[in-house]
Amino acid sequence: MKRQTKTSLMLLSLLLFVTACATQPVDTQPTPAPEQPTAPTVQTPPEANQPIQYPYTAPLTGLGSQERLDSKRPIMVMINNAPPARPQTGLNKADIIYEVLAEGEMTRFLTIYQSQQPDVIGPVRSIRPYFIQLGIGFDAVLVHAGGSQEALETLARSDYSHLDEIPNGRYFWRENFRKMPHNLYTKPELIQQAMEDKGMRSTAEVPHFTFLPADAKIKEGEPATQVDLTFHSLNKAAFTYDAEQKKYMRFTAGKPHVDLSDNKQLSTTNLLVISAKHRVLDSEGRRQVDVVGPGDGYLFQQGKARKIKWKRSNGVIRAYEDVALTQEAPLLPGNTWVEILPTTPDLSQSLKFQ
Repeated sequence: MKRQTKTSLMLLSLLLFVTACATQPVDTQPTPAPEQPTAPTVQTPPEANQPIQYPYTAPLTGLGSQERLDSKRPIMVMINNAPPARPQTGLNKADIIYEVLAEGEMTRFLTIYQSQQPDVIGPVRSIRPYFIQLGIGFDAVLVHAGGSQEALETLARSDYSHLDEIPNGRYFWRENFRKMPHNLYTKPELIQQAMEDKGMRSTAEVPHFTFLPADAKIKEGEPATQVDLTFHSLNKAAFTYDAEQKKYMRFTAGKPHVDLSDNKQLSTTNLLVISAKHRVLDSEGRRQVDVVGPGDGYLFQQGKARKIKWKRSNGVIRAYEDVALTQEAPLLPGNTWVEILPTTPDLSQSLKFQ
């Protein structure tokens, strides 16, 4: 009887075990596939060399600008170009530069600033009557250190805005790394302060020039990648065209002419060379220079030279493509240098290009 009971108990335990196994839930869900990584979003970069769109255009350079400059008053600074004054500071920021003989067979730079401002400008030198003629055409504030008697008398009897260092030294300073008179400097902030102190206008009717589109190609003209200028047998300058930069690079006395602020060679997009009447007035070598015209000249752009006529029209020297002086020769967007050579000797001797 005990054996039967024991056997029954074993059968019962086995039955309970089988039943328990049968009631366990069965996992019938498929194993999920591993999640595939999401492809990264690729952002298309802007097209290389895509031009920046500016809301305004600078009237003296034709370049784009973030600010409206049509009525911003220019300043014109008389810059020394005697050998002890080189390299100068701030020429690289001028919209337009006129180079013309003063006395001593040396040239002087008349630098027009409007769309850009250098940190420092100089060395500053004296003014002449024909400098005044060039500056007032821009309605510019004339910045100088003294001047010829005739020039100072002209300024005294006129209402031309000018800043003379001699009675206004606080707006200038002298550097000790050069000797007088080649060490006088100023800066736009001081000029602006002087304009406010003296009640000068900050607005002007700024002249405009005719400009080509930014992508224009100059196709007409003679090859002119090397331009040599002779102001005097002791004063020579040159420009060499750099096709990569699309600019004429400046040389003085056979060496690259650099700006002291960054030690980079000076350059220009438009090079206008004109012939004008010069007359020596006194034993000091002071001159009278005709900046009204008309006269002959050449316009150099993108390695090409075109013969032009020039005259002072609407206050400023302009180049014309026709003898009747009615069709203005357009400039390329960029800065401009105007080289004023004497009519004696004529351009065939004072200007060489190839």
